[in-house]
Amino acid sequence: MQPLHGITVLDLTRVLSGPYCTMLLADMGARVIKIEQPDKGDDTRAWGPPFIEGESAYFLSVNRNKESVTIDFKKPAGRALVEQLIARSDVLVENFRPGTLAKIGLDYDTLHRSHPRLVYCSVSGFGQTGPRRAEPGYDAVIQAEGGLMSITGPADGPAFRLGVAIADIVSGMFAAFGVSMALLARERTGRGQQVDVAMLDAVTALLTYQAENLFIGGRVPGRLGNRHPSIVPYETFEASDGDFVVAVGTDAQWKKFCTAVGLDELGADEQFATNRQRVTGYDRLRPIVAAKLRTGTRQQWIDRLSAVGVPCGSVRDLQEHFADAQVTAREMIALVDHHTAGALKVLGVPVKLSETPGAVRAAPPRLGQHTESVLRQDLGLDAGAIARLREERAV
Repeated sequence: MQPLHGITVLDLTRVLSGPYCTMLLADMGARVIKIEQPDKGDDTRAWGPPFIEGESAYFLSVNRNKESVTIDFKKPAGRALVEQLIARSDVLVENFRPGTLAKIGLDYDTLHRSHPRLVYCSVSGFGQTGPRRAEPGYDAVIQAEGGLMSITGPADGPAFRLGVAIADIVSGMFAAFGVSMALLARERTGRGQQVDVAMLDAVTALLTYQAENLFIGGRVPGRLGNRHPSIVPYETFEASDGDFVVAVGTDAQWKKFCTAVGLDELGADEQFATNRQRVTGYDRLRPIVAAKLRTGTRQQWIDRLSAVGVPCGSVRDLQEHFADAQVTAREMIALVDHHTAGALKVLGVPVKLSETPGAVRAAPPRLGQHTESVLRQDLGLDAGAIARLREERAV
């Protein structure tokens, strides 16, 4: 029994933030019925290359464990089908621009009156309230406007966006958390509620100590490359054969670090005895450490530092990462059988529950793969009714 077994989620989302949310819910046992536009489907089905047997890698990455039903709910017949599915659902998740679904009566206020137990989750760029609520939300824009890019990249270079769509992904994570909390609250109150997640809020929440540094210190944080603003040495260094990371988090680790790499005099220097002194003396300290570390290989330093308990690791590419036995042991690569692509690798479930674990149960669906079965089994439509809906282009 998985924790969300018996919960039905109607998924009106597309692209990444919403699908990531519903994938997390599906991993934990929820039945997720993904509504897609007939003939086209989720936008990401066309995003690529790479493709495998016509299926986009992007779409495959965030849509496992779901059922795909093609319905055009802008048409009256299609909207009627969606309304019937809503009546059978516990959760609705959507990531349209605020106000869009109100035009066809599928907004929270309308549905809450007729389905008071429904948990309604809205993910948008700027939220359901505020002066910018109507603006569209795109990951790169949110990373920029949310301040994240201003603290990412080289100190003497341009601002960088992260290598994944972090604004979308973290919004999906917060949305899944919010849905779970709303379902828990419903057990106590008997009533659903709206979960309002803004991508801008989600990125703002990620700023954590950088935000507090501004609130307390009064200085706007800038880009520091891979350097940490509050801990030294805690960054990337160049060895003779590539880059690796050293993460000295305590003064005791600092002394162990100096001994392990042959910088005993530096470890005994009272100018750098505390982290506060190392932060303020960074410009004098780093060149000494960097010069020493360039004299050995990554593995040489990692072996020495690991032996004395100083955190460190190579800067690895994805191929190297997925070859790590720890990733395999943690079941972070799953194999599923896709109807057209065959054996397909997908990422595993990151949250490990000891009694009710999540699981990758099914491959990402083909477009409309479950339309017939849902219309027949869930809504009780016969072959003639389904044929008429197809003629009307409602499904």
